[in-house]
Amino acid sequence: MTNEIRSFKILVEPENVPLMREWLANRGGLAHWSSINLSNLGQSWTGPALEKNGDPAKKPSSYAASEPSYIVTDPAQVAVVVRKEVERFHVAIRPGSQGFTVKLTDGSTEKLNKAMRKHGEDATYAFDYETQEAVISMPERVVPINDWTA
Repeated sequence: MTNEIRSFKILVEPENVPLMREWLANRGGLAHWSSINLSNLGQSWTGPALEKNGDPAKKPSSYAASEPSYIVTDPAQVAVVVRKEVERFHVAIRPGSQGFTVKLTDGSTEKLNKAMRKHGEDATYAFDYETQEAVISMPERVVPINDWTA
């Protein structure tokens, strides 16, 4: 599925489709912002390219770059990804170095990295904070946003 996913510039979750369609139609497209946070360079944000008043959108976070990495105005470059949970396991946490954040222990980090390698580059993960588990999911379907019906 990697080639299919890579053929799109922006991937969205099903619950965000109405908002993305609104931004594509009325807010100048979708702005993709990359992270400048050295602790989380893989993080990114998608938002409207323009504010409601027509001004260029402001960056969505203090951790985002000053300008968007790119702006997508063509809906053909946007896909909806339906993911399926493929693995879930408990992770141990520890306080961050400054005491303000929570991080995975070294052992849990390695366990997560190993599971991600096993599932391949299309895998994503999230944390279930209620159960203190890492949840790995894989794309089940990729649908162009113009073809998406809920």
